[in-house]
Amino acid sequence: MAKIGLFYGSNEGNTATAADLIKQEFDKYEPDVVKVHNIADASVQDIMQWDYILFGISTWDIGQLQDDWSAFLPHMDDLDLRGKKVAIFGLGDQYGYPDTYIDAAGVIADKVLERGGDLYGLWPAQGYQITGSRALVEDHLIALGLDNDNEADKHRERIAKWVRLLAFAWGIGEYEGVVA
Repeated sequence: MAKIGLFYGSNEGNTATAADLIKQEFDKYEPDVVKVHNIADASVQDIMQWDYILFGISTWDIGQLQDDWSAFLPHMDDLDLRGKKVAIFGLGDQYGYPDTYIDAAGVIADKVLERGGDLYGLWPAQGYQITGSRALVEDHLIALGLDNDNEADKHRERIAKWVRLLAFAWGIGEYEGVVA
């Protein structure tokens, strides 16, 4: 039975692919624990039914939200995320846009905190080629950062580690050791 609602927006399919990889990784801990939703087809009520929520968003151009998230963002003001455990994954181009890498994830994180949600899944910024971001807090990103343009070969490893951290934090399934 699903415990986690995963909501993503995707223009070219890259965030949808990342969402599928995240679901597959969670399935290793507990089968069918994640239910995947496209934010373009989701409502506030769809999100509110979950205690554990994953949001996936890509950053376009210079810090802009993916189209479906841009349309949904005003509806986030209707969310009451108190007591909800939320983690975010973001896609962006760290080499082409080092000052705004996964900025959209930072926008969503700000809204989650504003609406009372608890953020999980901090990710080390070490190893990324970024000089700034709305998602950067000291030496960590507030979201898992994925760069499909330059480091797609690192997706599976990063997703596996990030999901392991969340599985541990959220008490999902069996797990061995947690190392970021």
